[in-house]
Amino acid sequence: MKLGFLTACLPGWPLERIAQWAQAQGYQALEVGVWPQVGGREFEASHLPVATWSNADKEATLALFERTGLELSSLAFYENQLHPDLEVREGYRNHLKAAIRAAESLGVPTVGTFVGRNTTLPIRENMREAERVFPELVDYAGERGVKLIVENCVMEGWHPDGAQGTITYSPELWEWMFSLGLYLNWDPSHLTWIGIDPVETILPYADKILHAQAKDVELDKKLLNRYGFFGKIDKGDNPWDMGWWRYRVPGLGQVDFPRVVDRLYEAGFNGVLSVEHEDPLWGGTEEKVLIGLEIAYRTLRPLVVA
Repeated sequence: MKLGFLTACLPGWPLERIAQWAQAQGYQALEVGVWPQVGGREFEASHLPVATWSNADKEATLALFERTGLELSSLAFYENQLHPDLEVREGYRNHLKAAIRAAESLGVPTVGTFVGRNTTLPIRENMREAERVFPELVDYAGERGVKLIVENCVMEGWHPDGAQGTITYSPELWEWMFSLGLYLNWDPSHLTWIGIDPVETILPYADKILHAQAKDVELDKKLLNRYGFFGKIDKGDNPWDMGWWRYRVPGLGQVDFPRVVDRLYEAGFNGVLSVEHEDPLWGGTEEKVLIGLEIAYRTLRPLVVA
């Protein structure tokens, strides 16, 4: 197992600067954000120009990772592949294919995305739509030696009332997702706040966990008593503010990372455990983001055997 982080927390830094910092800090891998451009949601980054990918981009990227000794573990483009606006959906689909082609050229084994959801339709109807949409994408990736991985995020901010904004948040739905040829970018934080013990989901699905993310979550039972499970109604200008929980860097929330890492080892996981830094207390400035990544490193490095 190697310890890395997702580059989306540093959207203003070029990839070379991130790689140099990661190497100096002791990280071993990077999960690289490849959104089309910065400026959509927070925690998105455009660190490789996959839409205009060239041989020069390939050679420069391979040289950077050779020079720093880091592993490029996955390309990350997490968008709604079931977006209700078909024009927007087609743009996401085309960009995902561009990411797949770039991954093939770099020898990167996985590309991450979301199944997504049309929030005007029930989950069952979205499942039927995904069964129409995803086989071609899975085949497109497979023909190029790439697997599509899906983070088990609820994406509650995509739903007007803080409910499920994508349809792959629980093991029940994972099993359906696997039937489409998709795999997991497993994240314990989302499982924790929806009431699932993340440790108990590792061994049953070990062969489908190709990549793992390390993100913590802090739960406030007093605020849960005020807002209820579905969170605040008045979220202001932040659709992700649920009121009773918030993401934290590993070690500052309720996820039991010693048990998580131990169970990943028991499951034979030998991929990358990638810190996904979305901690609001250690965000807002580049200096704070770096401190958050340092906290995560100090928490996880003793657990991930060098």
